[in-house]
Amino acid sequence: MTTFDEIKVDISVVLGESEMPVHQLLRMGRGAVIDLDVAEDDDVKIYANNTLVAKGQVVLLGERIGISITEVLMRPPEVRPMRTDGPL
Repeated sequence: MTTFDEIKVDISVVLGESEMPVHQLLRMGRGAVIDLDVAEDDDVKIYANNTLVAKGQVVLLGERIGISITEVLMRPPEVRPMRTDGPL
């Protein structure tokens, strides 16, 4: 298990998306609000190393924000990495 301690995984959570021209983005100042394409109770997308792996809900933990995982997404076998070292 100690070999897993050395593996770094970049976790990203996407609340929603929006499209706008670059000139509009450059004009935005501090405190500007960007409308996203989601509702308050929609799931957020959770990425590990830029791969969608799960969905979840935003939760408040005191003064901190967290994510409660609601669904773990399975990748189809043809997308999974091939193992060459045999079973674990």
